[in-house]
Amino acid sequence: MEGLISARITPIRMHCRPRHNPLAPTFALRLARKLYLSPIGMMKHPKSFNSVAASVQPLEASALDLFDNTLPSKDVLELWRNANAVCFDVDSTVCLDEGIDELAEFCGAGKAVAEWTTRAMSGSVPFEEALAARLSLFNPSLSQVQDFLEKKPPRISPGIDELVKKLKANNIDVYLVSGGFRQMINPVASVLGIPHENIFANQLLFGSSGEFLGFDTSEPTSRSGGKATAVQQIRKAHGYKALVMIGDGATDLEARQPGGADLFICYGGVQLREGVAAKADWLVFNFRELINSLE
Repeated sequence: MEGLISARITPIRMHCRPRHNPLAPTFALRLARKLYLSPIGMMKHPKSFNSVAASVQPLEASALDLFDNTLPSKDVLELWRNANAVCFDVDSTVCLDEGIDELAEFCGAGKAVAEWTTRAMSGSVPFEEALAARLSLFNPSLSQVQDFLEKKPPRISPGIDELVKKLKANNIDVYLVSGGFRQMINPVASVLGIPHENIFANQLLFGSSGEFLGFDTSEPTSRSGGKATAVQQIRKAHGYKALVMIGDGATDLEARQPGGADLFICYGGVQLREGVAAKADWLVFNFRELINSLE
């Protein structure tokens, strides 16, 4: 999740003293499912789902004490429970990894690309600049992307499948809004039962021989401010009265503005970005917190 913050966000703040969050992860997270993907990134119907472990560094109590938003205010809870739609970031939120970093590592350019990703996540460079720079470091071909999807399927964050099911059971529409690539997000959506038309993401472009040509710059998520634009488009198209954005990074926070998301929930279960977390309406470390609050 990357991007440049270009607007001041005034989150709804809770009115109580800081408290340590008992649900913060202090152990290795368990991955609920491992996806099996076809070469082009479409979902096959697996006979079973295998669990794999994902290491997450424990959060010290002293670090959590820095935040006053680990418990939701009454207003935040009301907005969350009455939402008509929820938009999720994908990398380091729905999935445990940063997709472009994993693809780059697979193609032999992991370290250089990861350094760019770190800069982009902090919002220190425009998203389109960071995206173009990272892709230019390894220029993935269609065959490489296909091979990657077969050998390195996405790892889903623990609890996200249950949360999505709960939202859908409550007649809440679910969207994936990502600066990642559709080729890698389509199978994730298939497993979670999210319609592909509810995906707002980037698209890798290839030539007739499978050579890398670039990415589709017409996608709103291909540039800075793109997630905010996508969320505004979603809201306007469907007339949602209350919309929530959930993610870990700068552009997720950016979506919290007039005409966009009413509420930004920062998910710190994979990556805790302090500058983003401090400005969130609600900071959570486990999707179970959100599930329980809907019951």
